[in-house]
Amino acid sequence: MSRFYSNDFKLGILGGGQLGRMFIQEAINFDVEIHILDPNPKAPCSAIANHFVCGDFKDFQTVLDFGKHLDVLTIEIENVNTDALKELEKQGVRVYPQPSVVETIKDKGQQKLFYRMNSLPTASFSLVDSESEINESNLPCIQKLRVGGYDGRGVKVLRTVADLNDKLQGASVVEELIDIEKELSVIVARNENGELKSFPVVELEFHPEANLVEFLKCPAKISPEQEKEAEALAEKCIEAFGMVGILGVEMFLTRSGEILINEVAPRTHNSGHQSIEGNATSQFEQHLRSILNLPLGDTRVVEPSVMINLLGEPNHQGPVMYEGLEESLRIPGVHPHIYGKKETKAYRKMGHVTISGQDAQTVHDRAQKVKELIKVKSIK
Repeated sequence: MSRFYSNDFKLGILGGGQLGRMFIQEAINFDVEIHILDPNPKAPCSAIANHFVCGDFKDFQTVLDFGKHLDVLTIEIENVNTDALKELEKQGVRVYPQPSVVETIKDKGQQKLFYRMNSLPTASFSLVDSESEINESNLPCIQKLRVGGYDGRGVKVLRTVADLNDKLQGASVVEELIDIEKELSVIVARNENGELKSFPVVELEFHPEANLVEFLKCPAKISPEQEKEAEALAEKCIEAFGMVGILGVEMFLTRSGEILINEVAPRTHNSGHQSIEGNATSQFEQHLRSILNLPLGDTRVVEPSVMINLLGEPNHQGPVMYEGLEESLRIPGVHPHIYGKKETKAYRKMGHVTISGQDAQTVHDRAQKVKELIKVKSIK
């Protein structure tokens, strides 16, 4: 049963970026008091949280002090101090996702081993302690740093012998280079009672330079059988973790028709942002419902949608301006989400725009227009 409706209930989040900001916007509807810990005093959540603490979420004592007076603690970033979260669990704080799950997922090597041990399909891989172990025999491959990578960082495609001169330094996953037809994602949630619900599959298109999602389309253009397979795989994955919360499951659809797990995120995810306008329940509300052990919401698609990430333009760094936003708002179905970051730099996520409507092709055409119109630049 849910235990949150009391006058002094407190929910905390490690991380105060855009994910926390959108989560707070949903939590307001439930009148939940939100406490945020983030090292940046000007983090996007700093101005809207009920209580904001500026501090390092990777520091044991800081996390312990922040969390000990909370009822429930969650995350919006994986790179947090899990030892402190385990101690808070012992002290009676409900921590979701569970620290053991976060610990496995934030190490991409442990994450891949978890898939292997639980018969979850994924690309073939090996683990290396140093980049010096990657050689010509591994080519072509994907190198992923085991820890610390995010937003396209910490991933390198190695195709040729010349590419070996540009390897990332550190312990890594060396993964088979898959012949991909489409990149897909499923957001799935699970509450304490074990209730499960997945969102319909979305299709991702990545920026060729930044390795960040550039376009997200919902629903994905795949067969009904593939849709069922992807959703079932996401549900099997969260069940295997025994996780409470929301899980973003990135997948590959190969040209031979296989669906493989690429990697997962134990939190709200960029590939679920369109759900705010496009689905009956947003991923942020669903995350709140799951960690408070409330009944999970309806995930059906209300209408087709396309999401565009607003990335900082190359060669622009400094105070931000949004060129073309006003003109974009004249287009039907355009919904901007600006994250409150005051400084832009090349390829930094500064916001997103969801375009929704009744006809998928019309929505896609409008999204292309919005993409051409809006440019995130610095004030010169």
